Amino acid sequence: MKTKEQLRRELLRARNKLNTGELSEPACRELAQFLRQRRTRGVMIYLPFRGEMSPLGLLELYPEAEYYLPRVQRDFMTVHPFDSPRERHPLGFEQPAAGSLPVGEESIEAVVVPGLAFDRAGYRLGYGGGYYDHFLVELPPDVFTIGLVPSDLIVDKLPRDPWDVPVGWLASERGVWPASHQNGL
Repeated sequence: MKTKEQLRRELLRARNKLNTGELSEPACRELAQFLRQRRTRGVMIYLPFRGEMSPLGLLELYPEAEYYLPRVQRDFMTVHPFDSPRERHPLGFEQPAAGSLPVGEESIEAVVVPGLAFDRAGYRLGYGGGYYDHFLVELPPDVFTIGLVPSDLIVDKLPRDPWDVPVGWLASERGVWPASHQNGL
């Protein structure tokens, strides 16, 4: 099996060939329906970076929810209201500014997780920081964790480290479905 770094380079090239902006629209429609059916109110999303799928369509498609954003601080993430003032992280992405008031994790009912790619079991390939792994492992089991990814970047199996945490659901332009690890596959 290829290393994570080799796969990152290969899958980044593949993603760069996709129109993730165009694919984000139907993915958000599917995701809004999923969240609405479950009456989910507190949803942590992210601000897209480097060609990631954008969850921002949810703001319009599912306005009933309260939306939150993550803030990366050293090796952990905190959660803040979507409308918090923003700043640019040293790695180049936007996030809530230092001094923004965080919200308690009990406000979160769903987390939309970015990733370069996901495998069918819900494991993700990110950029190597481990921020989401540290965050997801602390969430209560009833929080929906949803990887947002183009269907072309869902692979059979990614390399895994012991600290990697899978998401429970995968969302793409083709729908939302449970990751296979939930079924013991």
